[in-house]
Amino acid sequence: MANIVGSITTSHIPAIGGAIAKGLQDDPYWEPFFSAFPPVHDWLADQQPDMVVVFYNDHGLNFFLDKMPTFAIGCANAYNNADEGWGLPVTASYPGDAAFSWHIAKHLIEHEFDMVTCQEMLVDHALTVPYSLTWPGKDNRPVKVVPININTVQHPLPSAARCYKLGKAVGDAIRSYGGDEKVVILGTGGLSHQLDGQRAGFINKKFDLMCLDTIIGDPETLTRYSNEEIVELAGTQGVEFLMWIAARGALGDTVSEKHRTYHIPISNTAAAVQLLETPSAVAA
Repeated sequence: MANIVGSITTSHIPAIGGAIAKGLQDDPYWEPFFSAFPPVHDWLADQQPDMVVVFYNDHGLNFFLDKMPTFAIGCANAYNNADEGWGLPVTASYPGDAAFSWHIAKHLIEHEFDMVTCQEMLVDHALTVPYSLTWPGKDNRPVKVVPININTVQHPLPSAARCYKLGKAVGDAIRSYGGDEKVVILGTGGLSHQLDGQRAGFINKKFDLMCLDTIIGDPETLTRYSNEEIVELAGTQGVEFLMWIAARGALGDTVSEKHRTYHIPISNTAAAVQLLETPSAVAA
């Protein structure tokens, strides 16, 4: 069966992609953020995953306010990027595995998650930026992608509890697959930030750090927050933490934290990196 070796969760703001394109990783402003990733790269070199399942939120490149699914999954053999208007270079396509995606989609629908299945799917900075952080190098594509989009843009949004259950169902689906693929989960977005309104620039370090602590051993506590409470505590765009909750759900009950950093500010966003490992991971 396929095995999940762990998860990587990180911020995905477009400014990170701009810094990568301009080669600013060692710039004093950016270095505290980019310096978080060498331990992640070392861990991936040890684990050698074949697949990455990415929980992310689309920002209008593939879905828009007139048609916004709650959950959508890519079921294609390749995923293209396109110009989003942020000034980011358009990336090369990302390889997929349609058979693996369809297995997950079938399992989710059988377990009462009404997924939108996309045989063509554009992916935006919420996937491309974390992929570039995790597997750096222009057009470097060492793992195949299963993109799973969660709506955090157009209300009503799925609850934290629902996203956690989605993650658990995705984890069950992966582990029931007949192959021997090694899978890593990537959750993107957040942490606390608000880009508009009277609270523009809002960051709540205390809440962020509590979430990073709690998600390791007691993730269900976080599912008790309503989306309204998350917005109040983490900002309008802080609801992107739903992707972290989904990623944690996929891992199963027992995980260990291998690495964590937390840094503010980056473009008015609290930026964090967290690496969690499952018992299925290969000992380094």
